[in-house]
Amino acid sequence: MLNSFPKSLYLHIPFCKRRCFYCDFAITTGGENLKQQYVDVLCQEIELTVTAIPPVETLQTIFFGGGTPSLLSVKQVEQILETIAKYFAIAPNAEISLEANAGTVSIESLQGYRSLGINRISIGAQAFQQELLDICGRGHSVKEIYEAVDAIEKAGFENFNLDLISGLPHQSMADWEFSLKEAIALQPKHLSVYDLTIEEETAFAKRYRAGDQPLPTDESTAAMYLAAHELLSTTGYQHYEISNYARSGYQIQHNLTYWHNQPFYGMGMGATSYINRQRIDRPRKMREYLDAVSQWQREGTGFTAPIVDDAEELMDSLMQGLRLAEGMSLNLLQSKYGQELCDRALQVLDRYRDKHWVNFIKQPEEQSEDIRIFLVSPQGWLFSDMIISDLYEQLLPEVAIAKTDSSHH
Repeated sequence: MLNSFPKSLYLHIPFCKRRCFYCDFAITTGGENLKQQYVDVLCQEIELTVTAIPPVETLQTIFFGGGTPSLLSVKQVEQILETIAKYFAIAPNAEISLEANAGTVSIESLQGYRSLGINRISIGAQAFQQELLDICGRGHSVKEIYEAVDAIEKAGFENFNLDLISGLPHQSMADWEFSLKEAIALQPKHLSVYDLTIEEETAFAKRYRAGDQPLPTDESTAAMYLAAHELLSTTGYQHYEISNYARSGYQIQHNLTYWHNQPFYGMGMGATSYINRQRIDRPRKMREYLDAVSQWQREGTGFTAPIVDDAEELMDSLMQGLRLAEGMSLNLLQSKYGQELCDRALQVLDRYRDKHWVNFIKQPEEQSEDIRIFLVSPQGWLFSDMIISDLYEQLLPEVAIAKTDSSHH
C-alpha cells in the first residue's frame, strides 16, 4: 500500500500573545516558564516517538507551525532542532519552515533562526487595513507587516510566505485588491490566500452568522477568490493549489506531503501524525498533552488510533489531491485502492465534467496511458466543497450523515 515511513515532520508550537477572533487552533497564551516546560516535553515526545517507531527515511521537510512559533527564543528552537538531529537524518537541502507573526520577529531573532538551518519563514499578514486587523483581533499593525518583511530580507532569507484572508467582516473588494497589491509589492516567493471560515466556539461564531452582514455575501467572496486568481496569475505566481500561489520552484514542499496524502510525523499539543495508516491526534489542551507524554514516558503507552480503511484513505487522497492544479493519477489510485472503489469515485466526478469543473486528461506515458483527474481552475476549485461533499456521500455515507447532523447545531 502506501509508503508508511514519513519524510516530513510537523511541530506544533501553541503559544500566542492573544487568540485571534477567527481562530480555533490548539493554542495557549501561557508565559515564559510554560514555554520552556513545553519545549522540554516536546523534545521528550520526539525521543519517545523514534523509540517506538524508528525512522527509516531521511527528513525532507520540518515545519514549526502554531500558534506563533516565533514567540520561542532562538535557544528554544535550537533545543528542538538539536533533538531532531539526534534521532533523525535530515536531508542537507531540507525545507525547514517557521511560522511567525508580524511584531514578534527582529533582525536578530531571524538571523538566529537562520543560523540554525531554518530557510523558510511564513508571516501571517492577513490584511493591509488596520481596521480589518483590529476586527480580527490580530494584535499587530500594518506597519509591523512591512517591518517584518524588511527584517526577513535583512536577515538573509530568500524564501518567505505571506498569508492573506478574504471574506472578512466589513471587507470590501477594494480592500481585498489593495491587500493583494501590497502583498505582491513585498515580493514573497509564496502567497497563501484563505477564505474566512467561521468556526464554532470562536469569538467570530458568537458575533457573526455565516451568510449575514457585515460578512461579504457568497457572491462577493467568490469574486474575491477570482480576483486573487486573476491578479496573482498575471504577476508571476503559479496558482498551484486551491489556496496557494508560488513563484516557480517555491511551492511549499511540506504541505505537498499532506496534499499527496503521504505519511508524516506530527508532534506537540493538538498535532496529528499519519503513520502506518493511523491518523493519531494529540490532546488539544496543554495540561492533557503534558500529562499524556509523561504517562507515555512512565508506562510506555504512546498515542494510538484505528487503522484508516481503503474507502476512507481514498476519500482523504481525493480531498487533498484535488486541491492541486497537477491533479491526481488515476493509475496510482487504482493500484492503491482497487477498481471498484475508484469507479464509485469516478461516477461522482463524471457528473461535473459537463459543468467544466472537473476534467480527465490522458497522459501518454512510455509504458502505459495514465489519466490525470483534476478540478478545472478556477471554477472547479470554487465549487470544490460541493464536489467533495458528493464524494463523501458516495464513498463514506456514514461520515456524510454524521457531518450533516453536526452542521445543524
